[in-house]
Amino acid sequence: MNITDVRVRKVAKEGKMKAVVSITLDEEFVVHDIKVIEGEKGLFIAMPSRKATDGEYRDIAHPINSQTRERIQKIILNKYEEAMELEEAVAE
Repeated sequence: MNITDVRVRKVAKEGKMKAVVSITLDEEFVVHDIKVIEGEKGLFIAMPSRKATDGEYRDIAHPINSQTRERIQKIILNKYEEAMELEEAVAE
């Protein structure tokens, strides 16, 4: 499985959520609404989720092992940093 495209949409409002990301896998499958969040230990991703009837949020798409999660997170956060640097360069 290869991530063949990453699209970053910065969130305009202030808060912990910094961006919403879509990734394309093998140019055949898209996962939307991955969130880039600023936590106490730095940036991390949250997979798309839905509120269940018990009030808890549950992921509706997610990696099934930690190695895959780490690989996806690294790619997304690198692309997010690139997008933020480009935005700063354009603003100057």
